[in-house]
Formats: sequence, structure tokens, C-alpha cells
Amino acid sequence: MNGPALESLRGALRGPVITPGDPGYDEARGVYNAMIDRRPAAIAGCVDVADVRTVLSFSQGAGLELAVRGGGHSGPGLCLVDDALTLDLTPMRWVDVDPETRTAKVGGGSLWGDLDHATHTFGLATPAGIVSTTGVGGLTLGGGHGHLTRRYGLTIDNLLSADVVLADGTFVTASEDDHPDLLWALRGGGGNFGVVTSFTFRLHPVDTVGVAITVWPIARTRDVLQWYREFLPGAPHELSGFFALLTVPPGPPFPEPIHGQRACCVVWCYTGDLEGDRLEETLTVVDTPGPPAFHFSTPMPYPDLQRMFDGLLPKGLQWYWRGDFFDAIPDEAIAVHEQYGQNLPTGLSTMHLYPVDGATRRVDAGDTAWAYRHATWSGVIAGIDPEPANAGLIRHWCVDYWSDLHPYSMGGAYINFLGEEESTDRVRGTYRDHYDRLAAIKHTYDPDNFFHANQNIPPATS
Repeated sequence: MNGPALESLRGALRGPVITPGDPGYDEARGVYNAMIDRRPAAIAGCVDVADVRTVLSFSQGAGLELAVRGGGHSGPGLCLVDDALTLDLTPMRWVDVDPETRTAKVGGGSLWGDLDHATHTFGLATPAGIVSTTGVGGLTLGGGHGHLTRRYGLTIDNLLSADVVLADGTFVTASEDDHPDLLWALRGGGGNFGVVTSFTFRLHPVDTVGVAITVWPIARTRDVLQWYREFLPGAPHELSGFFALLTVPPGPPFPEPIHGQRACCVVWCYTGDLEGDRLEETLTVVDTPGPPAFHFSTPMPYPDLQRMFDGLLPKGLQWYWRGDFFDAIPDEAIAVHEQYGQNLPTGLSTMHLYPVDGATRRVDAGDTAWAYRHATWSGVIAGIDPEPANAGLIRHWCVDYWSDLHPYSMGGAYINFLGEEESTDRVRGTYRDHYDRLAAIKHTYDPDNFFHANQNIPPATS
């Protein structure tokens, strides 16, 4: 990456090319998870499709391995490979909303905060995650779930089309009418099939939502989970609530007496009618498993809910996570949650159970690459801490927790909750019966497996 070849690439791109020794290299190679410390040969920022095609051609001509960065989290750091070339879509942060058709076209380097900001002025939104700094590209290609999923489905259920640059430089638009097999694969198949330079989403009426946080002492974990596993699946789809084990953060809205205490909680989002006390009427049931240590509710603009955890989980923390899908929460699994919740290794380490039922089940199992339409929860165990010295501690806790809980899972996991070191069998198990079809589509669009710095699906051999 030195000399004439590097200067040739720099001269051909509108975006920047950053290499070791350049000012800003360490910042440019930094990702959300500070446990990832990799040194690519270069990071090439792409401003437009022409830049993307140029970088693809250059990497192939130079024999450089390629990784693609969509601008967001990439928990396992798959957007960076040592001594390789990172194609960075971060400069492509733009959103074009059409309020008449209730659609939005979004640049491949955009963050969910960008999309929420642009759509909220029209009282619209589409399902996403729970942190606004998450990248649109990575979350979407993995499936995408969040506060709006029970009512409006997964992110991929609202993906109408995608502009894609293929490994050979061909530019295509995948939609129900053109390249429908590619669109099917992009709806959950990860970054295996090309560089997605823009996404077009269906939007829904979402403006001010009801937000509530209910916190119980950690000793109530069994009672709360036994109640939660029965209550939420039967609740109206306008109500969502993810369950968490956590250490109460030292700040508002939590009162000082519970700061630093281990607890279990549910973070609620209500998209129904907020007239009168409808939210609190819906949540009078939170006393059922025992009196909460804290309960808070308020109407809130949807983008504010999406930003709620940004300050608590900034870029630069140590992360180690693993996930699984669950169709039930048996008492045996609750015992595992009790054990590890009482032994959270650090103040930020946590476990979340995200509801993925409701509208998700209205989509046929064969309509997208997402293979767990009958899951009720998508679980993630996350060891988190700012100190590199605690990396081993959080990893050990996460792996042990996951190992003890996994027997009660459905076998696979949300692809965005898989770590880099997990096996090919885990990827296959996540896609189940869809894996062979994905491998066949991979053979059609990327027969040489050029895009392999991901949760990889090798192309079918025949």
C-alpha cells in the first residue's frame, strides 16, 4: 500500500484513504468495541458508488483481502482485517424521506439516529435497534429488531429494496421485481453478497411513544421472569418490553438509593393511544411479581427513546457477547439467569431478552433469510467494561453464562449477536433450512467468496 499504487488509489477516490503512519489512522481503525485491535493496510472512505467500485477493483488487482464497514458497531470487528483493505461507507450518511409514500432511502454508511431524525419530522419510523449509533447497514443485513418489532416486524420485513455493488463491480438494485433472490438473501443473510450502498424502507406512523422502566431487586428475578414469560406474549402488539439483568446506573431517572444495585428490569415501549393514563393503565400489572423498587413512565419522542442508552454505552468500551433465540423461558433457564444476574462481573455487563413475536410472525418463514419466525425472544449476554484489564473477566462470565443457558435455546442466534470466534456450525444453525439457499445465492453473486470478512456463508460448489 505504499508508493505509486497507494497514490493511484488516492487519486481515483473522492473519499480519503488512510494508512498506517497517517494522522488519524488510529482513530479511523477504531471500532465501537475496544476489544478489537486490528491494523488494516488502508481504510478507504467511499463517498459514492463510483468510489465503491474503484475500491473493489483496486483490492482485487492488488490481491488485498477486503472488509466492508457500514459505519456502526460491528461487535466482533468484522469490518477490520489485519493488513487488508477496509472499504468504509461512513461518508455515505444521508437520508431521503418521501412522506407521501411513507418510504425512506438511506445511504449505506448512515446510522439509525440519522434515519430517526429524518423520519420523525413526518411522524414516521421503521423498526430498528435500541441505540441510535448502530449502523443501518449492519443491523438491517442481520435482520434487525427493536422497540417497534412486536407491532411492525423486523427491519428486514420493512426493507423494500437495496442498491448493491457486486464483487465484479456490477451495480444492481435488488427488489421484489429485480433480483428478488438477492433481496431475499439480503433480508437477514449478512454482508455476504455485495456492498449495499443504499436501502429503501417502508415507514410507519410513529411519533410520541409511551416509555416506562420498571426495576425490581435482583432477588425478584425468578418471580419477574415467571410473570414476564406469560404476560408479554399475550399483551397487545402495541406494547413491547425487553427484560434485562443489570447494575442500576448512577444517574437519572434512577433514584440514588438504588444506584449501583444489581437488579432486573423491563424497558417498555407503547405505541398505542396515549390519551389519558392509557400507558399506566396498561402497566398496572407490573406489581404482579412483587412491588418494583422503581417505576417510571413518560411520553417521549421516539428518537429520544432510541438515544436513551447512547451515553451509557459510548464507543470505546470492552465488549464480549453471545446470543441465542428462545421460544420459552422454562424454570431451568430462569435458574441460570438468577445465578449469573447475581454475579454480574462489571457495572455495565448485562443480559437482554428482546421480544421478537407479534408482527414478526405475520411474515411467512420462507419469505426472508431470517429462520426463526417462531422465536419469542432474541437473547444477548454482554460482558462490558471500560478497562482492558477486565477483558478476560467479562469474556469468561459471558461464555459460562451462555454455555449454561444454551441448552434451553432454539439452537441458533441473531446473526448480529454472534462473535467472530464462533464456529461455522453456529452460522449454519442460525440459518437452519435457509442455509443451502443462501449458499446457492452466494454462488450466483459472489462465486469466489470475495466478501468473506463477515459471518461467512461460503458459496455452494454446484
